[in-house]
Amino acid sequence: MDSSVTKNAGRFTGFADVYDQARPAMPFYPVKIIRTYLGRKPQQVVDLGCGTGLSSLVWKGQCEKLTGIEPSDDMLAVAKLKETEGISFKKGFSGATGLENASVDAVVCSQSFHWMEPESTLAEVNRILKPGGVFATVDCDWPPVCHWQAEKAYTELFRKVLEIEETNLDVKNSFVRWNKEGHLANIRRSGVFTYAREIVFSNTEKCTSERLAELAKSQGGLQTILKKAPEMIEKDLVVFEKAVSATFGQDEFDIDFGYRMRIGVK
Repeated sequence: MDSSVTKNAGRFTGFADVYDQARPAMPFYPVKIIRTYLGRKPQQVVDLGCGTGLSSLVWKGQCEKLTGIEPSDDMLAVAKLKETEGISFKKGFSGATGLENASVDAVVCSQSFHWMEPESTLAEVNRILKPGGVFATVDCDWPPVCHWQAEKAYTELFRKVLEIEETNLDVKNSFVRWNKEGHLANIRRSGVFTYAREIVFSNTEKCTSERLAELAKSQGGLQTILKKAPEMIEKDLVVFEKAVSATFGQDEFDIDFGYRMRIGVK
């Protein structure tokens, strides 16, 4: 197994509760598009790299069966608490799902495809997808839209995260990440799909200062530094949290998550 698989799975250890509480749920729009492209209600859908199952529950009643596949034991434990009729979760990897050939109508990667080696993943997607099946990656743009001052503070915090990822070898060598901007090209280059495109949309949720701060802490890059070199980021995190609190106080406010959906039809 590629070492990047175990590295990246380990990146998501120790903060599943923060992730589950702060991250956005999957909007319904991708479900609508996938059903439109299939031309019918799917029987079986796979949520590949499902994390805590946040992206899976939107499929309840929209397919016969949803299987969430996740390599991180921590994330999977939280996901399993959400199992319900027609929705189940199991441990697996993007290049080795353990599912039968041509058994799946749609495979969705929500905020996860950039942690997967694209060639082996798309080969596995091809193996398990039925003819005419749909593959989709759904990714957020960061930061979410809320207020320019809070967004600026968020951007500055993650500029520091990226700097540490590049300069601290212990952090740098702990993961392998593929550029999201390459998703559509990788889908087309695979030769698996007869049609591919990108769709951009947004979704509004309610937020608080506390949730916005936790949203930042739900990202693997920041968590890795907090685990491996906390002294390099703690002051920056405090500055960010103070900026968010000063901007919004105790008020609830709307937050807009921008999404990019790259989609391929087999």
